[in-house]
Amino acid sequence: MILMVSVQDLYEAKQALKGGADIVDVKNLQEALVGSAHPNVVKEIRDEVPSAHHASVTLGVVPDQIGTVSMAVYAAGILDATSVKVGFMVREYNVALETLLAAKEALTGTQTKLIGSLFADNLLHDGGIDPDLMVKLAKEGQCDGFLIDTLVKDGRNLFDFVPEERLKEMVLEGKELGMSTALSGHLKMSDLDELSRVNPDIVGVRGAVCQKGDRDSRVHWESVSEFKKQLDLRQTGEINVHNGNGIPSINQESDGWIVIDGTGKTCAGIISALSVQISDDSSSFIEVIIPDVLNTYDLIVWAEKNSHDIVTQRKDTGGFVRMLIKP
Repeated sequence: MILMVSVQDLYEAKQALKGGADIVDVKNLQEALVGSAHPNVVKEIRDEVPSAHHASVTLGVVPDQIGTVSMAVYAAGILDATSVKVGFMVREYNVALETLLAAKEALTGTQTKLIGSLFADNLLHDGGIDPDLMVKLAKEGQCDGFLIDTLVKDGRNLFDFVPEERLKEMVLEGKELGMSTALSGHLKMSDLDELSRVNPDIVGVRGAVCQKGDRDSRVHWESVSEFKKQLDLRQTGEINVHNGNGIPSINQESDGWIVIDGTGKTCAGIISALSVQISDDSSSFIEVIIPDVLNTYDLIVWAEKNSHDIVTQRKDTGGFVRMLIKP
């Protein structure tokens, strides 16, 4: 999991980066139901963000105007945003799909990724798109990833609308499709254990890393740093969010089978590589090198779902987890 912090200007972007954020997500909280920032603000931040980090753009809840949305997405691509999020609240599914396909076309020739977004609390609104359709919409809309967020400002958060187990299913399905997966929505430090069990690629926050713990105050680097620290402690397994439920480790040498090196890859990338390998050769043993503890649980769920056997699991001298799988 990597940390995405929502920022409104260059000052907040610098605070987020100082605190260790991996992604700064530029938005405008004063415009409608979360709107997009002025292009000059995006450009200013994009120019300051080091290449090792990401600067994404949020368009918020987009209007029912496909040409207008496509133009905004095109601008994000021209500004070299890492990704652009296109969100839907009250909308016909087919219109949302058409909008995403037009947005994807608008990004042709750019490196900007298209992220489809639905809100976990959409069903509070008459005609709101069911968030349960997120993976289907992202897949059919040719998105590079998806974000599930919330819009309510009454103290409820993501887990009040979509249970942990359903989020886990959706995230795993997205990873199997090779998409990036992101969760946000009034998340706090107290939600980190649940988030870690779901294990999205990206965790998005704002209020939790603001100076007063209020999304309307300013992002503060020390708050970002503490959130990032707690996220990493769960990622490495120093804080165990699974209550020790796992597979016993058995040491075994890796001669004579295929090895997939997952270091430096996302969980989606690892699962995708495994799926391709097994599709090509379903008889060979596969050893996969996994960069962190949380992703081992995703691999266990994926293996069980697809009836693959996990023969061994061990830690190597470099601290990486090595898992041997028999298709």
